[in-house]
Amino acid sequence: MNQVTLIIDGQEVTVPETATILEAAKKMGIEIPTLCWHPDLEPFNSCLLCVVEVEGIDRLVLSCGMQVREGMVVTTDNPRIRENRRTALELLLSEHCGDCFGACRLACPAHIDIPAFIAHIAQHDYAEALRIIKEDVPFPVALGCVCPAPCEDECRRERLDEPTAICALKRFAGERDLESAQPYLPPVDPDTGKRVAIVGAGPAGLSAAYYLRRRGHAVTVYEKHDKGGGMLRWGIPAYRLPHDKLDAEIKTITDLGVDVRYNTRLGKDVTLSGLHEEYDAVFLAIGAQKSSSMNIPGADNPNVWGGIELLDPISKGQPVQIGQRVLVVGGGNTAVDVARSVRRLGSEPTIIYRRSRQEMPALPAEIKAAEEEGTHIHVLANPTAIEEVEGGLRVTAIRMELGEPDASGRRRPVPIAGSEFTIDCDTVVLAIGQVVDPTCLEGVGIEVSRWGTIVVDQDTLQTSVADIFSGGDSVTGADIAVRAVAAGRRAAISIHSYLMYGEAVGERDIWSATMGAMEEVPAARFERFEKVTRTEMPELAMEQRVCTFDEVELGFTEAMALCEAGRCLECSCNAIDSCRLREYALDYGALPDRFHGKKRPYMIDDSHPKLIYEPGKCILCGLCVRMCRDVKGLNVFTFVNRGFSAMVLPYFGLPLGETVCDGCLKCVEVCPTGALMAREGAAVES
Repeated sequence: MNQVTLIIDGQEVTVPETATILEAAKKMGIEIPTLCWHPDLEPFNSCLLCVVEVEGIDRLVLSCGMQVREGMVVTTDNPRIRENRRTALELLLSEHCGDCFGACRLACPAHIDIPAFIAHIAQHDYAEALRIIKEDVPFPVALGCVCPAPCEDECRRERLDEPTAICALKRFAGERDLESAQPYLPPVDPDTGKRVAIVGAGPAGLSAAYYLRRRGHAVTVYEKHDKGGGMLRWGIPAYRLPHDKLDAEIKTITDLGVDVRYNTRLGKDVTLSGLHEEYDAVFLAIGAQKSSSMNIPGADNPNVWGGIELLDPISKGQPVQIGQRVLVVGGGNTAVDVARSVRRLGSEPTIIYRRSRQEMPALPAEIKAAEEEGTHIHVLANPTAIEEVEGGLRVTAIRMELGEPDASGRRRPVPIAGSEFTIDCDTVVLAIGQVVDPTCLEGVGIEVSRWGTIVVDQDTLQTSVADIFSGGDSVTGADIAVRAVAAGRRAAISIHSYLMYGEAVGERDIWSATMGAMEEVPAARFERFEKVTRTEMPELAMEQRVCTFDEVELGFTEAMALCEAGRCLECSCNAIDSCRLREYALDYGALPDRFHGKKRPYMIDDSHPKLIYEPGKCILCGLCVRMCRDVKGLNVFTFVNRGFSAMVLPYFGLPLGETVCDGCLKCVEVCPTGALMAREGAAVES
């Protein structure tokens, strides 16, 4: 056979004259992306990804179908080629009907692989479930107890009945581990010789310590209190998160070799400039532990507390003098935590909130529990003055009405002229927000915002000083714990990159094709499932709650966890690690929603004992059709319809289980997406 010599990306190669450009490039070790080519099959030219430039031809050509010629000069990668490939991928994605990741995982700030860990719970493999969780968060029990569960807000199961109890299952896996003889400790890489100082042993700081230590770095955490946990301990009452459970989870971090130095205050016992000189990198996780005040007369009265300033001594078991009548200002979780806590101290709490009940940012379940325990909630009212009177305090408040939406998207509360009224009480607690105290940051030039938060690069969490990073509430302002945990892990990734390679590179954004928002998911997605009532969390009896700080939510039993895990719809794609469509989309920066077209209908054929077919994920590459026809000689799959309605289906539209398919799974082997998947335990024939 005659040989020809050509140049590909500046290098000469000699191949048979019958070879294609794609085959010649492969001989050189140059990968040209393709989703429809296979060495055992004739070129099909359907995916349009394998385009290249050939000198002397103005248009791009498909390398899988063009034969080589003597002296041909080929370019396989440049901006023009990459843009065309990206567009081809985005057109394929515009029709794709499937979720790479479950909507729950995308909604989780820490991107925990929720479907995976729930699947392992359902299989009684609790150790693997715990391992999966701890790849993304080191506090499964704490977060299982206190997280507001944004993941559950996006759970597809809600379209059928109720969301899966994700947080309760995460807590179950964590508690099973802590109760075992040897709680899980992940492997730790060899020591790198690098040293990192972390300021703050809260959820962000301890999470950063956990992931940095796993990468082999020496980590020292400086904490001003005598115990770790930050707001998980001092801002969350023990009836929601018992301290012994928090202590046990912190121990799984320190047991990796993390050194925590308690009773050490930044700006007093150590300085930021000193840490900056002593360590290779510093992570600031100082939180937002100072309550916001109100600019009204009397707000400085000694009987006016900040929400966090009151929860702190309560969490330490210290006595507080608050009297019988306590007025709590605010509508968030801190306000509700204060109300439920003082109720347990024997006081009678009232919450006053300037917006409506529906707009209270606190968890609905917490609001309901507070009312059941005896808290009165007064909405659409706001204090305007506090004065000391005989026997206590008198708060003047004004009634509010909702006006136009503000920057948060909620309707702005507007005072109603002449509607003032008074409330008598013994103590006022202002739980209207928390702020960062940046005074401890002086000396190294850290940039702070006008709100006092630390300014960082949003991708790397690097501050204005190259080797100092920050994350959690000190950057965002007061926020939920899971976001602080996620920030700690993200910071660890950036710090590791900075220490080992001299440049901070942040965590890669999670990429996922999706069926769309909750209401956009095809109804057919839920037709195979029966309605199953959500497993209720067992709780402490009401008569025991108001006189003790014992935990209210008692956790799932094993039977409850198994039942609830069985409700998961397993929305993420099983081909997530092998899908070449997703792999190329990531490589070329393809946007799954750049083109808005009609997606393929959702269908699933699980009639065959060895494989499952989802036509909505098919990209019409024809590999399964040709492999089954040309190599196996069975002709199970065929193209039906034309144009935008074209699909690949079994012959005569039969279910796969009623065809002559012998289950060799060659179709699964060549499928570039998750359209064809082998059932668990099924193997491709060699």
